[in-house]
Amino acid sequence: MSKYDIANDVFDTVGEIVKKSDFIAAGLKEHDVYSLYNHGYIERVKNGYYKLSAGDDPKEEHLLARLMTQGVVCVESALFFYGYSDFAPREWTIAVPRAYSRTVKAIQEKVPVKAYYVQNDVYHLGETTGIFNGVTLPVYDRERTICDCFKYRTKLDNEIFNKAVNAYVADTKKNLANLSKYAKEMGVYTKMMNVMEVLLNG
Repeated sequence: MSKYDIANDVFDTVGEIVKKSDFIAAGLKEHDVYSLYNHGYIERVKNGYYKLSAGDDPKEEHLLARLMTQGVVCVESALFFYGYSDFAPREWTIAVPRAYSRTVKAIQEKVPVKAYYVQNDVYHLGETTGIFNGVTLPVYDRERTICDCFKYRTKLDNEIFNKAVNAYVADTKKNLANLSKYAKEMGVYTKMMNVMEVLLNG
């Protein structure tokens, strides 16, 4: 098998974006990878990551899945994912640990990302996964997303906030026990209950 055949097999197996280590694991040598790059067969997406030059530009979802080793879809993007907002965000809103700012800057060169820097003790709270345009990405669940709306209230448009809270109250998949639990851990319980009690009892 030629190095081109091996490279094609790796892309078929892994997807649109391939790490250099994926090529090496498939039997290519480091100089083979550089040769493929120097001859224009593959293009560098960022350091250590490649796409086929002849292929279409990778979907933003693929770029996030491959380049973002940490990060959870949150707030505006999560609201749109759950149908709690009609507004498709122009940029991906992603929760990341506070120490992650340099990696965010690298990703922002490829994908429009707005980062929410989150304390480590609540970073994984409510984390699950969802399918975005055929790609599995980490996303906060409904309850964490609503708690975030209260936490970042001042950053959210009033219309988006009100629609999200009302849509959650009407959602048959809501879990009020988890909502209370998360709200207490995130320090937004009192603020949230002032609003939620009216809506839930209305």
